[in-house]
Amino acid sequence: MQYDSARLTDFSYFGKNNRGRFDRSFFAAVIVLLCVGLISVLSSSYARAFYDPSGLTGGNGYYYFIRQAVFAVLGVICMLAASMIPMRTYRKYSVHFLVLSLILLALVPIIGVKANGAKRWLGVGGLTVQPSELAKLSVALSFSYLICKFKGRMKTARFGLVPFVCILLLISGLLLLEPHFSATVIIIALGGIMMFIGGTSLIWFLLAGGAAAAGFAVLMLFFPYASTRIVTWLDPFSSPSDEGYQIVQSLYSIGSGGIMGLGLGGSRQKFLFLPEEHNDFIFSVFCEETGYIGAVLVLLLFAMLILRGFWIALHCGDRYSFLVCCGITSLLSIQVFLNVAVVTNLIPCTGISLPFFSYGGTALMIQLAEMGIVLSASRDILEIQTE
Repeated sequence: MQYDSARLTDFSYFGKNNRGRFDRSFFAAVIVLLCVGLISVLSSSYARAFYDPSGLTGGNGYYYFIRQAVFAVLGVICMLAASMIPMRTYRKYSVHFLVLSLILLALVPIIGVKANGAKRWLGVGGLTVQPSELAKLSVALSFSYLICKFKGRMKTARFGLVPFVCILLLISGLLLLEPHFSATVIIIALGGIMMFIGGTSLIWFLLAGGAAAAGFAVLMLFFPYASTRIVTWLDPFSSPSDEGYQIVQSLYSIGSGGIMGLGLGGSRQKFLFLPEEHNDFIFSVFCEETGYIGAVLVLLLFAMLILRGFWIALHCGDRYSFLVCCGITSLLSIQVFLNVAVVTNLIPCTGISLPFFSYGGTALMIQLAEMGIVLSASRDILEIQTE
């Protein structure tokens, strides 16, 4: 196997049309998780769709599953299309994509669609689009571009801190207007990881950690709502019919599954006991139906996908592709960890979806498009290795 160092440093090489095959292991892991996720949506959403009092589903128990399946097919098409776009094209339009995401986020409080007490969506015909999902991808792409642009100057505050913090503050401010706290946490975490990988001085992370600790203390002292959430998190069974209801039902679901589970379709908590059973808490229903063994197998699949994503990143021939793959894979890791941590009460309850599983069309399509970008980077690796 021969590597041409000249080609590794020449970014224009990656724009050729005769690119190699994408990474089949990564693609297979995505497809398997997607299929398992679709089965989970079918099982977890049937009761909710059948008994929906709003009349949205028309009593069709397959309503959510059919919609999710359509978006899954469209998402796979997006993934394959994204895998064919050269990485230099993503680099060229990284900042444009960030600007588009900011514009869409700014429009949400003005003309957004309101649901469950928050405006987080934009209506496009009969569909809704969640700009926060686009914002996550824009952070990975734009931060990668800026890190490459400021190469050698990332240790300074002027280049390694200020531009990135300004972007994160702007996005976070727009998200808090919705409000969308979970997306804010994810984007800040992703931005911090990207900055750390890019070479931002460690002292800034230590100062940020101290500021976060101080902010948390103020929140606990002067905002009773926050302290109530923490108390509920520490002992959800102290208010099982009020603040702790959702997490208590989630724990009942997970515990009821035991080792082997109740079998697909056998969940009892999905019969309108567990809120958001086909969305943020779909993993609880999955644990109830497939048990400890099924849960471990799915987490191992996610681990394999994440490890393969980082493997692709480490074998990229240019820094931009490396950073983008690290960013997208880190984003996937953050969302999987936080969702599982929430449904198992490891961290306080907040709305975080599980990639490839939770119901949501635009989120699923964007997640698959992100996987397509990683596959695009893998094409260049295989091309270099085979020549």
